Amino acid sequence: MRIACAFDHAGVPLREAVLSALADGGHDALDLGDADDYPQSARAVAAAILDRQAERGVLVCGSGAGVAVAAGKVRGIRAATVSDCYSAHQAVEHDNLNVLCLGARVIGPELARELVRSFAGAQFSGAERHVRRLSEVAEIERNGLATPDSARRSPTS
Repeated sequence: MRIACAFDHAGVPLREAVLSALADGGHDALDLGDADDYPQSARAVAAAILDRQAERGVLVCGSGAGVAVAAGKVRGIRAATVSDCYSAHQAVEHDNLNVLCLGARVIGPELARELVRSFAGAQFSGAERHVRRLSEVAEIERNGLATPDSARRSPTS
């Protein structure tokens, strides 16, 4: 699998751990480099996924939060900050996570390697309940808070 990776200035200390974990797992890491500001890194990874240059992405900033917020603004990107192995694979299996976000000031290199391996090795289950929930998430992405029912309700009801 090809996985796009980018780092902001604070995420650089985990670069080698992330890239080597992917290579060791037989994955093709697309190193998009580092940027001073996390939104630039998030844009680069999101663009690589949407342009089909990569199937998934890994973003690293200081906390993992900034890159997750920025990447999550892009339609079609499902990003989450993760710091445990269960969430790293479960988010792919249940939520079809396509961008793993890590905090270099929160986790160390060995945990980063484990998280990347768990994320890269996981596959979306395709279970009906997970597909249904992702359809609901896509509806939120398209229409914000509006729901099919809210269009029919009056503001006072």
